[in-house]
Amino acid sequence: MPESIGKVKNRRFEDEGSAFGERHVQMFLLFFGLMVAFAMRVNLSVAIVAMTELPEYNWSEQTKSLVLSSFFWGYVLTQVPAGVLARKFGAKATILTGLSICSILNVLTPHCAKLGGWQLLCSARLLEGICQGVLYPSYHTLISAWVPPRERASLGTYAYVGAQFGTITMLASSGLLASMAGWSSIFYISGGVGCLWVAVYFRRGSSSPRVSRCISDEERQLIELTQASEVTTKSEQPKESIPTPWLSFFTSPPFLALIATHCASTWGFWTLLTQIPSYMKNVLGKDIKANALLSALPYVVMLVLSFFFVWVSKILQRKDSITLSFSRKTFNSIGQFIPMILLVALGYVPRDQDILAVVLLSLTIGISAATNLGFMINHIDLSPNFAGVLMGISNCIANVMSIIGPLLVGVLVTDKHNANQWRLVFFIAAGFYLVGNGLFVLFGRANIQHWNDPRAKSTRRSSTPQLETQEKTEEA
Repeated sequence: MPESIGKVKNRRFEDEGSAFGERHVQMFLLFFGLMVAFAMRVNLSVAIVAMTELPEYNWSEQTKSLVLSSFFWGYVLTQVPAGVLARKFGAKATILTGLSICSILNVLTPHCAKLGGWQLLCSARLLEGICQGVLYPSYHTLISAWVPPRERASLGTYAYVGAQFGTITMLASSGLLASMAGWSSIFYISGGVGCLWVAVYFRRGSSSPRVSRCISDEERQLIELTQASEVTTKSEQPKESIPTPWLSFFTSPPFLALIATHCASTWGFWTLLTQIPSYMKNVLGKDIKANALLSALPYVVMLVLSFFFVWVSKILQRKDSITLSFSRKTFNSIGQFIPMILLVALGYVPRDQDILAVVLLSLTIGISAATNLGFMINHIDLSPNFAGVLMGISNCIANVMSIIGPLLVGVLVTDKHNANQWRLVFFIAAGFYLVGNGLFVLFGRANIQHWNDPRAKSTRRSSTPQLETQEKTEEA
């Protein structure tokens, strides 16, 4: 029997990634789920322009900032609990709960604004943030269970680029929707599509291959065997009953380095998204927010480059001399060191070179897509058992950066037309990139850590003959 299993394993290893299976269907569903989620996340930033043209919503800039930021207050709150809940109840349950409530709230958003003004709208957005806070930790938990190790970077990227696709779709269509059917149609349509996705995912989605009714026995065996080949004992394979080693998380240099580069990425990314439009308008005289195509261009570049980087990663995978750790660090360096240089260069673009500024901005945001194959998937490398919890921790801390960053800009930039003050903002963001990725290159790892299952130490000697034989073969 073990011999026959080995034959199946070897045969499928040769063609791994070439056949379309249920795991690809699950990633396809996650792609559309994140697309819908980000469409609901960014729709207010576009709709509020049309809303504030009406006398009943003639809010001050401070009130508008309060309304737009309320989503992220709630978003930070559920990051860490989401990882724990996804392990306990299944990632499908947490994803469905979060997006179903968020979709309903989106449909109700116009009524909240009409009945309760900006105060009730803030409350609704706060709840939406709480609901969407479960997504990334749950996605990581689900990817850890469904995707073979060699396919994590590619299939994980395919799932996560739904964020860019949703942003592009909303930025490109919201202006047309508002002009044809009113600003409220933006929320009705995005919330309605969210409800439709929830219904489809309820029918077809699954937390793991073990409980899926649609997966073939051969594909289930492929996933289980490839995940088993990554660990020392069966007790290290993903399971829900292991106690969470919180202290080990925060004393682990690889995970702390991962948090550092995640924070750097978030600081730089949100500095670009929230502050660069203001810089280009006030210093360079280019209002990209007034043009829907220009607003969506950086996300289009990011989407295209995401697929390009996946193609490059597959080429590198075929070279046995390149380790997984080298691959993760290389892509992360591309996604942070190059934007670091371009960001500084953007601060020195002459006023009459507005096209060059748009190109640099698009490349700076677009090239950061390489981090999807770097730190973004590294949580699963370190601990398949606690990937969702690790993502919850690092994403929670990193998103605090997205709150602090704009506040710091408000302190440093007292004159929005002063290029020197803006350059200081860019240098600080570049410094975050330099330090964050530097720590990741020095201390980052791509192998499973011992705290993935502390109990495995006491059970190593009782490993199954199949896995013991596999270990000896790999060592040889």
